[in-house]
Amino acid sequence: MKKVRITVIRKEFYPEFADRYLTGGKNVGPCPLMNEGDIFLYEGGAEIPKGFCPWAWIDIYRGVNALSAGATYKPWNNQDGVQILCCTDGIRPVVFLVEAVNDETE
Repeated sequence: MKKVRITVIRKEFYPEFADRYLTGGKNVGPCPLMNEGDIFLYEGGAEIPKGFCPWAWIDIYRGVNALSAGATYKPWNNQDGVQILCCTDGIRPVVFLVEAVNDETE
């Protein structure tokens, strides 16, 4: 199994949806748990990386585990061992770059 690096590459926020659907409205702001540039390392065993959002983990775990096991997404992706995934929060989603890494490239 390969290790997988998970990098937060974008945080989105849709205030018009927040005002309409969230109790706190647009004052809740974007996801408070992660920041662009945060990096996490998955080392196998279905164990959530320390500090990672549990809800986002549920959303992206299948893709992370697949890359760890050597899955390929060619010809859809330009680079093998890489996937873009996001959490399913429709008001303040977080987008992740997920990359299989070898011990030498960490």
